[in-house]
Amino acid sequence: MEKIMVDTSAIYALLDRFDNLHQKAVSLLREISRKQLMVMLTDFIVAECHALLSSRLGPEIARAWLKGLCWPVERVTEKDEQRAKEIIFTYVDKAFSYTDAITFAVMERLGISTALAFDQHFSQYGFVLYNIDK
Repeated sequence: MEKIMVDTSAIYALLDRFDNLHQKAVSLLREISRKQLMVMLTDFIVAECHALLSSRLGPEIARAWLKGLCWPVERVTEKDEQRAKEIIFTYVDKAFSYTDAITFAVMERLGISTALAFDQHFSQYGFVLYNIDK
């Protein structure tokens, strides 16, 4: 089963009905579900999402999202963290966040090449951004 990493940018767009990418995120997630692809997150993405949702949409929504989270969560390893630092120190011309770099390291480790994200950092690093035509 093909796996797709879901980024904070896509999760936020899914949950904020006023986000300009909300409808696109909903359509993409429906397509992923229809194709029975496996979506997953890292524990760093969970933390980042909870913080973002809490600050922008309120702590109630952040708690509800966390309580209802049913997607598999991959734990970051010490090697993933070492690799993330290598990525950040190597790609000095990019503004990758630590969470981005951690996610890239986990995707490399798991052999995942596609991300559901509205963050161009994934494509800058060489991953495929999921779209309906995939």
